[in-house]
Amino acid sequence: MIILEATKLYKSYGSKFNRQEVLKGIDLSIHKGEFVSIMGASGSGKTTLLNVLSSIDKVSEGSIKIENNEMTSMKEKQLAEFRKNHLGFIFQDYNLLDTLTVKENILLPLSITKTPRKEANQKFQSLATELGIHELKDKYPNEISGGQKQRTSAARAFIHEPSIIFADEPTGALDSKSASSLLNKLSELNEKRHATIVMVTHDPTAASFCNRVIFIKDGQIYTQLNKGEQDRQQFFKDIMKTQAVLGGVHYEH
Repeated sequence: MIILEATKLYKSYGSKFNRQEVLKGIDLSIHKGEFVSIMGASGSGKTTLLNVLSSIDKVSEGSIKIENNEMTSMKEKQLAEFRKNHLGFIFQDYNLLDTLTVKENILLPLSITKTPRKEANQKFQSLATELGIHELKDKYPNEISGGQKQRTSAARAFIHEPSIIFADEPTGALDSKSASSLLNKLSELNEKRHATIVMVTHDPTAASFCNRVIFIKDGQIYTQLNKGEQDRQQFFKDIMKTQAVLGGVHYEH
């Protein structure tokens, strides 16, 4: 089942005299339960693509449907309501609130939707245990490591069981051990909870945890790789080969 469908996406910045086209007619669909990675050289448009798909930014032209809801025609208030109920976000810099404990940070999306306390606590127990952070529940963000912060951020993204989770370079600020731990946990949640995850990354190791990798070049889809029956090591090699062909370093968008 297709959960996200994007058609002829264009995004440009600047005035008509100094216009920069970042996305140039992208067509894309994501199926329910997929773990998809978007890759590309700096400046390819991968972050812009994630931002417009997740409604953080608006497209200049095109259609984005999530569970058949046309995002591009929604007013700001409708979008905010839709994001609150249907979307989850994991950012590179965690975006945790320093004045809240780990548990309070994770429960934030449920407090916004006024979920009953008993139900919220049950969801917290289950998810925090799966992510290995239950014993940290009373600690504050400044008392835990980067890897633990990012798992807290992941728990906050999953807690309200959104339709799609968008992850922007979630391992970017982590050492390799913490990154690997987080990706294993995301992979497990993807399988166990049939969660749909769309992740932007520059890291082929991170991408190798996904089912499919979409490569962006100069604002267009260059190619895609499906993991299929391959093991992660083989998929990693295929990603590296494609990345080598793409090459090139520009300014990030």
